[in-house]
Amino acid sequence: MSQEDKLIDYASYGPLGIIAMESSREMGDKVNDYIASWRGNRRNKYNNHPENEGYSKDNYLINVKCPRFGTGEAKCVINETVRGKDIYILVDVVNYSLTYKVCGNINHMSPDDHFADLKRVVAAMSGKARRITVIMPFLYESRQHKRSTRESLDCALALQELVRIGVDSIITFDAHDPRVQNAIPNHSLENVQPVYQFTKALLRNVPDLQIDSKHLMIISPDEGAMGRAVYFATVLGADMGMFYKRRDYSTIVDGRNPIVAHEFLGDELDGKDVIVIDDMISSGESMLDVAKELKKRNAGRIFVCSTFGLFTNGLAAFDKAYEDGLIYRVVTTNLIYQTEELKQREWYISAHMEKYIALLIDSLNHDASISEFLSPTERIHTILEKHAKGEPIG
Repeated sequence: MSQEDKLIDYASYGPLGIIAMESSREMGDKVNDYIASWRGNRRNKYNNHPENEGYSKDNYLINVKCPRFGTGEAKCVINETVRGKDIYILVDVVNYSLTYKVCGNINHMSPDDHFADLKRVVAAMSGKARRITVIMPFLYESRQHKRSTRESLDCALALQELVRIGVDSIITFDAHDPRVQNAIPNHSLENVQPVYQFTKALLRNVPDLQIDSKHLMIISPDEGAMGRAVYFATVLGADMGMFYKRRDYSTIVDGRNPIVAHEFLGDELDGKDVIVIDDMISSGESMLDVAKELKKRNAGRIFVCSTFGLFTNGLAAFDKAYEDGLIYRVVTTNLIYQTEELKQREWYISAHMEKYIALLIDSLNHDASISEFLSPTERIHTILEKHAKGEPIG
């Protein structure tokens, strides 16, 4: 039974409201369009129930503004009622394209600014919403998830702060370390993996990709990405290998211990295509180092799949790697801000996530199970069967 058929028999938890922060405005518009289209055609048996008023309409987006004073301080203004609504807040904390003025100077919004605006939105609702769910694809401060010396545990503190001010649940994607959910054990933190979207994007754009253990290997670039690689390799029926990073722990450069070497554990590559999977591309140096090591071992085409393409050092290094034949394609999601120049690169493939987020919101608003979205094995097998038969991937 499809999710659409299941939702016919569910009443909504409360009137749906979507707040797309300025950082996620484009994503919010697309998510709204999907849900409005589905509900416009759905014959839910509770459609005419008085408590289900407003179930089907053209717009679920709530008008919210976060104006700033000349000092850079801000406030949130919600321009319509949220009383009794089931609210979903979309926020991209790494969207650096947005700016604001501080005493006449232009500042780019940092993750701290986005997180502060998120808290302002929750505060402005003043406890009037029936339920608040935050959809934060890139989990704020997720790389600061454990303490090595005298360090702050920023991610854990941020999660605790959100639930203290009234957030009921949080949805994130590919958290750097999902164990950070232990910071809020009595609240829901769903960690979603976009493996299905990676598979779909690859098969759509590279139809000659052969998915089997003879022609393909999944690579974990470090020990932290092992879980992702194991799942991906298992569901695709491919072999798996991994690198571990040998670091110089006597030195700190840019807040981290520099990598001395990448050591490989796995079978012979012998011309196999390779998919390197990780949670994020930051500067990209580590990923390109792994690609060089793979080419030394006679790898075929190298595909890089990463949930978040930050590209903090720009695109020049990836342009050169593509020109030199080091990498073939890079796949990242559109969960975070993407520059126009990135989207125009020949080597880049964007895995679109707006329909997936719309499905999550629509299902959660009905209090329906989302287990099939959190574990997409069956859906991946379905498109693999289509690929094997030469059918187009929809």
